[in-house]
Amino acid sequence: MSTTQKRIFGITGWKNSGKTTLTVRLVEELTRRGWRISTIKHAHHDFDIDHEGTDSFRHRKAGAGEVAIVSGRRWALMHELQGEDEPSLGDIVARLAPCDLIIVEGYKREAHKKIEVRRLEGRKGDPLSATDPNVVAIASDHPVGEQAIPAFDLDDITRIADFIEVQSGLR
Repeated sequence: MSTTQKRIFGITGWKNSGKTTLTVRLVEELTRRGWRISTIKHAHHDFDIDHEGTDSFRHRKAGAGEVAIVSGRRWALMHELQGEDEPSLGDIVARLAPCDLIIVEGYKREAHKKIEVRRLEGRKGDPLSATDPNVVAIASDHPVGEQAIPAFDLDDITRIADFIEVQSGLR
């Protein structure tokens, strides 16, 4: 299956809107339904999944461009950009193993279908749905008023998962 054939659906919103919580709850629900789900999380900051003192950290600090960590339970591949540009979403999608659906958290400016998450406690920003035709629904913890697209209660995971199944072509 090529990158363009992989099913991708996004969860987007401003900082502290509840994107990660919704993503986790949807992964739980969709895997419970029998789907194989992969996720991609975009971080807007310097992050590290490896810490000083580990062997793999020492490998990276020594200058290795990629370090794979492998065990009987999981494996991970870390790639140091070393001056390269951040890879595109398509580049990362192409590296993932086959699955039924890739849920993308973040990447608010990419051209895949997505749900905009809104919370009263989250960062206030202009509604993304107002300018992004790829936002096909809203999930919110408060009434959002009249919308041209479906609006779901943020806690209605069953209905949101049903919507994603239909929108992504899973059913």
